[in-house]
Amino acid sequence: MRNMLTAPLSALSACAFLAAPAAAHFQVLHAGPANIGGGRALDFTLAFAHPFAGDPVMDMGQPQAFYLVRQAGEQEAQRVDLAEYLRPATFRGLQTEAAAFTARLPASLTRGLGDHVFVLEPAPYYEAEEDTYIQQFTKTVLNVGGLPGNWAEPVGLPAEIVPLDRPYGVWAGGIFRGMVMSEGEPVPFAEVEVEYMNHPLDPDGLGWEAGARKLPEHAVMETISARADATGMIAVALPWAGWWGIGALGVGPETEHEGKPLSQDAVLWVEALSQPE
Repeated sequence: MRNMLTAPLSALSACAFLAAPAAAHFQVLHAGPANIGGGRALDFTLAFAHPFAGDPVMDMGQPQAFYLVRQAGEQEAQRVDLAEYLRPATFRGLQTEAAAFTARLPASLTRGLGDHVFVLEPAPYYEAEEDTYIQQFTKTVLNVGGLPGNWAEPVGLPAEIVPLDRPYGVWAGGIFRGMVMSEGEPVPFAEVEVEYMNHPLDPDGLGWEAGARKLPEHAVMETISARADATGMIAVALPWAGWWGIGALGVGPETEHEGKPLSQDAVLWVEALSQPE
C-alpha cells in the first residue's frame, strides 16, 4: 500500500491500526536467529516477498550493493563488500516462485564479537499493477557473543531506519523504537508498514513452509499501517516471537526511475524473542 495516510500514529501498541487493502512488499534479508555464535558460516536468503501471506513472491534484479558494516573496537566501523558471495537462485512462495539470491558468507566474517549490520541495496523492482518502481534499502543486524556495538549507528543509506532499541534484544510483546531517516535527516510523519514473517524458511532457505498463524481479517491485519511521529520516531509493538519487517515508504530522495515513479523505502528486520518461562 502506498497511498498517503492522514493522521500520525506514534505508537502502534497504543493506537488503532489503519487498514491495508493488500499485503505489503518486503525485501527479505535473512540468515536465521539474530544472536549467533562467532566463527561460523552464514547462509543468507535475499528475496522480495510478502512475508505474512507467503505469496506472491517477486523477481529480484541483480543487487546494486550487498555489504557488512561491523564494529572494529574503538575504531570506526568497517565496511566489507559481500557482492562476491551472491548467487542467483529461485525462491518458492507457497504457490509462486521468483528470481532471488543466496549468499554463503565464510566464518571469518563473524569471528569478531559485537554487532554485524548487513545491508542490501537492491535494484528497483517494477510493480506493474501500480506502474511504479520500488527500491527497498534493507538492514538486518546480527550479534556475536552478546556484546552490543554499532546497532544504533546509521550506515548512510538514502532511506534508512536507525534503531533506538537493539533490533535483536526485544521480548515478544515488547516495543521496538526506531528513527526514519532520509539522507541522514529525520522524516516526520513517515508512512510505515509492518509485517510478521509468518512462514519459516525451508531447510535450504529457498522457500516458505506453511505458516502457523492465521488472522480473522487478514485483509486488514496482515500489514500494520501507521505513521512516525513529528520527530520521525516509530514505536512498534511486536506481539509474537520471530522476525518482523518494518518499512518506511517513499522516504528516499529519488522519486523517478526510467521515466516512472519510484518509491525508495527503508526496511529494517527486527527479531522478537520468546519470553522465558
